Amino acid sequence: MSILSSLLGNAGAIDKSTLQEKYGKLLIPSEEIEAGFKIIRDTFIFTNKRLILVDVQGLTGSKIEYFSVLYKSITRFSVETAGSFDLDAELKIWISGEQTPSISKRFNKKVDIYEVQKLLAEFTL
Repeated sequence: MSILSSLLGNAGAIDKSTLQEKYGKLLIPSEEIEAGFKIIRDTFIFTNKRLILVDVQGLTGSKIEYFSVLYKSITRFSVETAGSFDLDAELKIWISGEQTPSISKRFNKKVDIYEVQKLLAEFTL
């Protein structure tokens, strides 16, 4: 998968084996990690079945929310960039039945938002 190769070459990407070691207990037997990346303290994990968002909360980071989204539940998504010289971007994801984005995350220049968008499109379209 060239999309995954591009994403994994990105500085914000996390190696699959590292993700498997840290989050493997979240997966069902037939589920495999396809790609993942870190945004500050949070982690996005794309599996062959769903998107898992790991949201580290609080000052100490001791509280963690694991938010799973089935790809078939994603009705739309958008990528917004600030401009050609500012590489920060925002990804918004809408879950079926919701009027406002259920997920909204900011990415810094270490993550190629267009590759993330391609990967999300590959799983949802």
